[in-house]
This record gives sequence, C-alpha cells and structure tokens, in this order.
Amino acid sequence: MALFRRGKKTEPADGTGQVADTGSAAEGVDGADAAEAAGVLESAEQGSPATTPAGDEAAGGGAADGRGPFDSSEVDAADDGRLDLGALRIRGVAGMELRLEVDEAADQVVGATAVLGDSAVQIQAFAAPRTLGIWDEIRAEIAESILDQGGTADEVRGPLGTELRTRMPSAGPDGRTVFAPARFAGVDGPRWFLRAVFSGRAAIDDEAAAPLLDVVRDAVVVRGDSAMAPREMLPLTLPAQPGAAADHDDQHDHEHADDEGGTGVRADDLKPFERGPEITEVR
Repeated sequence: MALFRRGKKTEPADGTGQVADTGSAAEGVDGADAAEAAGVLESAEQGSPATTPAGDEAAGGGAADGRGPFDSSEVDAADDGRLDLGALRIRGVAGMELRLEVDEAADQVVGATAVLGDSAVQIQAFAAPRTLGIWDEIRAEIAESILDQGGTADEVRGPLGTELRTRMPSAGPDGRTVFAPARFAGVDGPRWFLRAVFSGRAAIDDEAAAPLLDVVRDAVVVRGDSAMAPREMLPLTLPAQPGAAADHDDQHDHEHADDEGGTGVRADDLKPFERGPEITEVR
C-alpha cells in the first residue's frame, strides 16, 4: 500500500453536523456528495444496531459465508495487518493508496478512499438501528436525489447485495453536461451500516472493481458501545505512526521503507488532497 494522504471535506450535508459530506478522491464519487447534500443521510428515527437489507444475507456478511465486511466481534483484535482508523480497520492490496478525508474545522477524519490505478472506492461507516437495516431506505433516497438532478440510477444485484449504479450530471469545462458514473453498495451490520462508493473505472468495470471489492469485504467495522443516532457517522481517526523513534533520521526511514516496499504511515506522507481517477461521459 502506498503512502497516505489527507484531503479536505466540504460543508456538512444537512447543517446538523451528524453526517459529513466529504470531498472524494474521484469525480465519480460526486454522486455520493450530491446525495448527501440533498439530505440522503440526515438523522432517522432513534434506534440502535442493525440487521440485513431485505433479501440479503445475514448482517455483516462475514458470519454467514466467511466474507465481510466484518463486525469487530467476528475477528481477532490482535495485529492482523489491517490499518486501524478507529471505527474502520482496512487491509490494503498491492499498489493501493489510501486517502483520508479530513474535516479540518473539526479536526476529524470523515472518510477513507482506497485508490488503485484509475479506480477508487470511498468507505464510510454509520450507526444504525438495532432492529432493522437502513440500506434499502438510503438507497431509495440516493436514487431519488440523483434522478431529481437529471442523472440516472439503476438497481442491480451485486456481490454485496443490491447496488445502485448511477450517472451524476455536472457542467463540464466547456459548458456541456458530463456524466460521472458511481456505484453505491451498502452493508447492514450489527448496529452499523457501511457504505462503499466505487468510482473511476471501478464504477463501470467489474474486473477493475474486483480488488477494491476485496478491500471492502476485508474491512472491519468497530461500532463501539456508545449510544449514537442512526445514520450518525462512526468516528474515524488518523492512523498511528508505527515504530519510528523520535530521533530517527527521517530520510533514512523513507529510503528504508522504499527499499523494503514498506507501508508505514509517516507524518510527512500526509500531503494535501489530490484528485483521483475520473471517467466522464460528455453530452
């Protein structure tokens, strides 16, 4: 996994501060931003932890078929190679870069985007009711928002259950309308909901999406015991700086990591946000 970068977020979606509308690593993720800006993830009625979407597998996925995303209760808490981001633990794949989106005003990480070549997936986790899943409801709200803006939204059956394949319209530099594809997937787990938004090549090509799908399915959600409103984002944190002594030579560390293909996160690796892969259709 390559170095980690941090980016800025835009304003909160609904003014409540509950669910942040994050800047994304790829143009295709703009569909997620637009959906949230339209109130897609505003607070729902109070409740606790979740089960599965209608017609899908058991909550969390991992317990039924050995594949995730997993609840933290399903995996060994010992160091297993996953990067600890607080409410999410993510394991990288070869060639992947992880970009963290940060609300600088609140000094809070609000999203993680895995980028691999010209594909990306944004991963976020939210609190959910105990007695029912919320992906069906959220999916319908996202579709409605995108359709209202002149885009398209189609439900299809995917590896994680029912997905939403969308194209979000926006004005191109020459004034013509361009459509950015995005693929929304959701998983209802015990007291949490995980949303994955695939963009770039992964939004339209299953083969390109496959390694990023593995990242999503290998993710672990750490819900915690705190009482939270449904749809409130689970708190993420910047990863700890592993193993570097305070007086160790920085340049030596960097060269050593390069020589061994190291994936350690260093403070000077957290660079300003850069745009990721983009695929657009011009009309």
